[in-house]
Amino acid sequence: MHFLQQLQIDQTNKGTSTGKEWFDSDQALLQSFSPVNGELIATVQTTNEELYNSILNNAHTAFLEWRMWPAPKRGEIVRQLGEALRIHKDELGHLVSYEMGKSLQEGLGEVQEMIDICDFAVGLSRQLYGLTMHSERPKHRMYEQWHPVGIVGIISSFNFPVAVWSWNAAIAWVCGNVCVWKPSEKTPLCSIAVQKITAEVFAKNNVPEGVSCLVQGAKQMGEWMSNDKRIALISATGSTKMGKAVGNAVAARFGKSILELGGNNAIIISQHADLDMALIGAVFGAVGTAGQRCTSTRRLIVHENVYDAFISKLVHAYQQIKIGNPLNTANHVGPLIDTNSVQNYLSAIEQCKQQGGKFLVEGKVLSGADFTSGCYVQPCIAEVENEWPIVQQETFAPILYVMKYNQLNEAIAMQNNVPQGLSSSLFTLNMREAEEFLSHVGSDCGIANINIGTSGAEIGGAFGGEKETGGGRESGSDAWKAYMRRQTNTINWSDQLPLAQGIQFNF
Repeated sequence: MHFLQQLQIDQTNKGTSTGKEWFDSDQALLQSFSPVNGELIATVQTTNEELYNSILNNAHTAFLEWRMWPAPKRGEIVRQLGEALRIHKDELGHLVSYEMGKSLQEGLGEVQEMIDICDFAVGLSRQLYGLTMHSERPKHRMYEQWHPVGIVGIISSFNFPVAVWSWNAAIAWVCGNVCVWKPSEKTPLCSIAVQKITAEVFAKNNVPEGVSCLVQGAKQMGEWMSNDKRIALISATGSTKMGKAVGNAVAARFGKSILELGGNNAIIISQHADLDMALIGAVFGAVGTAGQRCTSTRRLIVHENVYDAFISKLVHAYQQIKIGNPLNTANHVGPLIDTNSVQNYLSAIEQCKQQGGKFLVEGKVLSGADFTSGCYVQPCIAEVENEWPIVQQETFAPILYVMKYNQLNEAIAMQNNVPQGLSSSLFTLNMREAEEFLSHVGSDCGIANINIGTSGAEIGGAFGGEKETGGGRESGSDAWKAYMRRQTNTINWSDQLPLAQGIQFNF
């Protein structure tokens, strides 16, 4: 594949890097198989404990220098990284599509997210504002300022193998931090390609070695990082089960964490909705990335007056979906990441049937010359009840559960009545319904949209959710504050020492 050569991906790759050097390791190799065709793409050396400790020590040394660079100068480095990503967008997008399995359009879109967050971070580097406050004491000045926290550990998931790293790294860097990245063991080659692109930019600008570090490994690596007091902040993306383990470990040492975990996202379709618009949002939300987004649409709550008409449109649309090689832009849906995910998909379908689900579009594993990896499945639709156990959990696959409602408050209650709280959506042309959905009695999710689906968040807004989604926020708005520590300062420029609250202490 030409894009592998352009990104300097070899048959066997060193997986540990400080940005300047790549290190040999005696640990077991990760094998990266493409879900597109089941072929082994390449192998990657994992990081042993001795090497891990060396990387962390190097990162700390780099932080001591990097934090002294002016923030706008750090922003200039990130700007250049954005330009490098523009140059490499095509080949990196192809690699994302080939190693992860999402459509080429989505792979290219993921790299565009990286470019966008770099642009955002450049402006942010001149806007790390604090506040000034009036003191109650005469001739005193109060203000707050923000300082970098140190080492930021980034644990990313396979479904967005490069974008989520960039959401964290670009912001962390302009804030004065250094980053240690543990990518998913299912998509290690994407991380190596990104690290090489980053290293070229950093080398040209004499960025300290260790500002951008890469380590490889599975569960044990995540445990090392979560328990490591040298890492001030852990940003972890993945399952709720993983997030609970990470969150508990980090909290036990009084570290900081940003948790981006599971979603069980619903679209409510009102009787006042533009059904054609809602159809596009529902189909893309449910089948985009083969249902492997944390923001994928899992549940569809449809008003009873338009239920039959909309479900008829939906079933017809599913019959038009083209499934196949994601590098072929004519296809809408690629494979699941691996055969374990296929088994989870089949198990969920069986549980749904046992609990009473009626399938309007049957799910199955696809076979034939175009589906040799065994990872291609049919997106399916099932009529269910919201309280069923299978509906209450997140299955990372293109399974869409549909149900009816009568009153909007009933639909909102159904949407909110799941353990997760990431993304939500209401399609309506009724202003009162829209405002109710966005009010404090409406959606309890971190993201709430009107006439937009549940997936496809822009980087300008803070991204994250509530409840078992973890409560973290990444990317835009003021999410940068999570990567810094707040300090309140008071300066007395008088010739007296008055105490706060009028306390007298004379001797």
